[in-house]
Amino acid sequence: MGDHLDEGYPADGETPVHDVELRPFRIDPVAVTNAAFSTFVKETGYRTVAEREGFSAVFHLALADPGAVRGAVAGAPWWLMVDGADWRHPEGPSSDVSARSNHPVVHLSHEDATAYATWAGRRLPTEAEWEYAARGGLVGSRFVWGDELMPGGRHRCNIWQGEFPARNTEDDGWLTTAPVKSFLPNGYGLFQMAGNVWEWCSDWFAADYYTRSPEADPIGPETGESRVLRGGSFLCHDSYCHRYRVAARSHNTPDSSAANIGFRCASDA
Repeated sequence: MGDHLDEGYPADGETPVHDVELRPFRIDPVAVTNAAFSTFVKETGYRTVAEREGFSAVFHLALADPGAVRGAVAGAPWWLMVDGADWRHPEGPSSDVSARSNHPVVHLSHEDATAYATWAGRRLPTEAEWEYAARGGLVGSRFVWGDELMPGGRHRCNIWQGEFPARNTEDDGWLTTAPVKSFLPNGYGLFQMAGNVWEWCSDWFAADYYTRSPEADPIGPETGESRVLRGGSFLCHDSYCHRYRVAARSHNTPDSSAANIGFRCASDA
């Protein structure tokens, strides 16, 4: 587990590389979709954090409702806080997911993801489980499919092409989310463990955790201020966020939501 190629961001704590032993577990082949989350909401009446708070973060090039913008995020002006943005309305109140049933659900906080997983009789994967699954049987590789970004000239994930954040050429076919099976699966048959949407893990985040992680079934620090996110998203680019590498780590506060954050479920085997 960890960054075998010494390419990570030091503040993310991707080293040291270390051995991890895991009990058998199951993990979903795809991220939870809009269709699946809609079923959960219909059966439970659940309202997400973004719906309760009335706003969420939308990428500026995808914005549907300029009049709904509260303001830009400090230090990342390409992120706009938009009234009425939520999982049903990913780009603002006039947008909807009616034609995106097989896209990953987004604008979900860690709280929302945990609520869905509990309802489904599942849980969020630990960070160690997520990385083991993402590697698909490969050892020390850069990406979930190997070391080359575009083997044979083919896109293998939904990330940014062009100059971030002003111009996306959409060479891979997508400005924002893609359907959950748009690219080839990894060696374990799991789809889009790189790019498309960030995926919540159950662990609290600590940059130094790998220096003290237990070898058997690590579950992260006991407490923290932010939860682990894995996999990168459609906004990742090597000039800005080279975190679609399989070892890459990120994190956010548990109540945070945005147009590029989703999740997949796991369970004990």
